[in-house]
Amino acid sequence: MGFISARHFHISTKLRTDGVFKELTEMRVRTPWIEALKKKQEEGIDPTKKSDIAATPSDRDLTPKRMADSYHRVVIPLAQDPWLLDNYLNADGHIRLGTIFMDLDALSGVIAYKHTGDSVTTVTAAVDRITINHPLKEICDLELSGQVTFATGRSSMEISIQVAKAPKQGGAPVHKEDVLMTCEFTMVSLDPNTKKPVAISPVKIETEEEKRLFALGEKNYNTKKDRAKTGLRKQTPNDEESDLIHAMWLRQLEYHDPNNPLRKPPNTQYMSTTTLHSSQIMQPQYRNRHNFMIFGGYLLKTSFELAFCCAAAFSHSRPTFLSLDPSTFENPVPVGSVLYLKATVAYTEPATTTTSSASAGDDNPSSSSSSTRVQIRIDSKVRDIEHGSTKPTGQFNYTFLVERDISVAPQTYEEFMIWVDARRRAGEGRGADGGGVEPGGRHAGERGVRVME
Repeated sequence: MGFISARHFHISTKLRTDGVFKELTEMRVRTPWIEALKKKQEEGIDPTKKSDIAATPSDRDLTPKRMADSYHRVVIPLAQDPWLLDNYLNADGHIRLGTIFMDLDALSGVIAYKHTGDSVTTVTAAVDRITINHPLKEICDLELSGQVTFATGRSSMEISIQVAKAPKQGGAPVHKEDVLMTCEFTMVSLDPNTKKPVAISPVKIETEEEKRLFALGEKNYNTKKDRAKTGLRKQTPNDEESDLIHAMWLRQLEYHDPNNPLRKPPNTQYMSTTTLHSSQIMQPQYRNRHNFMIFGGYLLKTSFELAFCCAAAFSHSRPTFLSLDPSTFENPVPVGSVLYLKATVAYTEPATTTTSSASAGDDNPSSSSSSTRVQIRIDSKVRDIEHGSTKPTGQFNYTFLVERDISVAPQTYEEFMIWVDARRRAGEGRGADGGGVEPGGRHAGERGVRVME
């Protein structure tokens, strides 16, 4: 009796991962969850809790390191492997940006540990900005690459990453027009036990290009410090912002005055009506390198997809991603906890806007723009499974373009502060993009971005 041979219907192997490219997952997760859990139970120590005993050696080598020492490159063969491509496509056949964001954060972790070594715990502290340089218009292999570009010997470092169409010949340089996306991650190194910041090696500058990258990282570092000093939790709105708030408040009083014919324009929605919420249990498949915390890339993915849904519900149209604006991570998210996300339309402005007066939002229904930039703010918090303690885990800010003339209006003081904060970020974004607007009102990076949603 002959043996029946198995029939293979596909020439490529189906890859089952947590949504992150397999090579990056293997670098991030080194211990099966069941083994990590068993070790925790046997030792009776909760690695998520702080300890008084430091684990990082005090005499470890902190000699300056070259930028090139931390360089890492990964090619994701989307054009070659249809099963792998399954993880990266949405229902319309567009690339899922949330999945790319997970890969970017995973890559930043790989780069960080190449610089620091394994004796520290490195976490994502902030994403400075993610923008589309040149839109992806076809399915192709993607090359993700980056390195540490700013580190002075303190606990933090900046990692610069780019996503580009992979050259057809391995090792060939990437052309500028093939760079799809650029971003900077700020990573912080902590002692695994005490959870306190620890010093890391500074970078050694060797070339003029590295000098330029270091200067850019230093500028970003100082910008974050200045933003923290002038934030709305530290200072009141400035005179211009106060005038805008007062003008909008007076306008809304007129809307409710029965003796005044003025009413809220039909294309304006109150901020309180734009919110969306989500909650989910954090599963171990999305843990970080140290097993008991969720890695930052998963938070980026889930927050982005909720932001996309919020922008779509607000505009009743398909949003086009423009940028992830400066966003921060606060407290870690333990495996097994419950993550709560809240999405809010924080700010809108016509796509042609480049002046402060146009972004004031005077609810003018006769605006000539048919496109609107919509900024979505995601506030996140985490609770333990018994819903005992609650901590904020970060704030994420996404900007989309929608093909509609639409605006949002704050009503309460808290909403006005959200609006002012978002308006500041929009101004920073215009400055980062150079402020140039093409005919038709779109920035150069906005054309065709819908391939990446």
